[in-house]
Amino acid sequence: MAGDIATGALLGRAVEPKAGEAASDAAHGVCLNCGTALIGEFCHACGQNGHVHKTLMSIGHDLLHGVFHFEGKVWRTLPMLVTHPGSLTRRYIDGERARFVSPLAMFLFFVFLMFATLHAMGGGKEFEIDRTPSTKAEKIARIDGEIAKAQSHLTKEQDRLAKGKGDEDTADEIVGYRTTLNGLRGARQAIVETPESATSEAPTRDAAVNRVNTGWPALDEGIRKANKNPELALYKLQSSAYKYSWALIPISVPFVALLFLWRRRFTTYDHAIFVTYSLSFMMLLATFVSLLMMINTPVWIYGNLIAFAPPVHIFFQLRGAYQLRWFSALWRTVVLGFFASITLMIFGILLLGLGLME
Repeated sequence: MAGDIATGALLGRAVEPKAGEAASDAAHGVCLNCGTALIGEFCHACGQNGHVHKTLMSIGHDLLHGVFHFEGKVWRTLPMLVTHPGSLTRRYIDGERARFVSPLAMFLFFVFLMFATLHAMGGGKEFEIDRTPSTKAEKIARIDGEIAKAQSHLTKEQDRLAKGKGDEDTADEIVGYRTTLNGLRGARQAIVETPESATSEAPTRDAAVNRVNTGWPALDEGIRKANKNPELALYKLQSSAYKYSWALIPISVPFVALLFLWRRRFTTYDHAIFVTYSLSFMMLLATFVSLLMMINTPVWIYGNLIAFAPPVHIFFQLRGAYQLRWFSALWRTVVLGFFASITLMIFGILLLGLGLME
């Protein structure tokens, strides 16, 4: 790193000689950020470098430093997150911060990566529902649409034939369209003659959904919208899951805290760090499984990952982060798996109540 700084300084002088040099001297040994008197190379109050470069090359140097400094942290944090999650969590809680990416930064990065991957796979496409109609009026309207399409094609083929532009297949196509029209008209007539009670399942279901009253108006409205257009609701839920993913942390922390009520030395902060690193791994796992599915990997491979990776990771993270014995970590892993399902249910209700109201 010292070599990089020296190189950047030399290049800066070559491009803009003496531009911005001796900035701290001009300020008479005072930090240019907070005004504190300097007693070393860096300000002891705010941490800023006492020597501020103003060369063009210093911008490139700062960029490279930021990228590779963060990358260095990532390559120290990521392997530990996957193979030694308990040790990573405990070391970060105990104060070893400069070596690792913070859990929240890791979480936000993997949330972005996961949803970007899902979007690339086509999971973010919005479209309106095309349900098979179940009421009499819906069925008639749908068949009328099909009749109109078939009639339009028939008219075009007849015009081509009349203008002498048809070929040997034109007559066969005209016969086919006429047959299709006859069939559609017969089906329409059959529906018209069918009693209304035989096609009233949808109004009954919709009426039942419209009577839902959970006590939370936003949730009730979300349920009604989801029933009316499930595909559009799913798209909105995916978008909302990205925006509200941070809510998984405060929802999960109380459940983890329940597992350690009688262990006073573990605080809510400890549980928050545990939860955030754990969720980061789950997001990474979801991204990896999505990529395996994208390249048509055999089902048994990613199926086993989905089934076994989460509990195994939770077990070793619990054991290392809280310094537990095998049995203590094992029963907490089982209970935490149950709590995870409750957490996802609460998160889903939150999305229904908030996500579909936008």
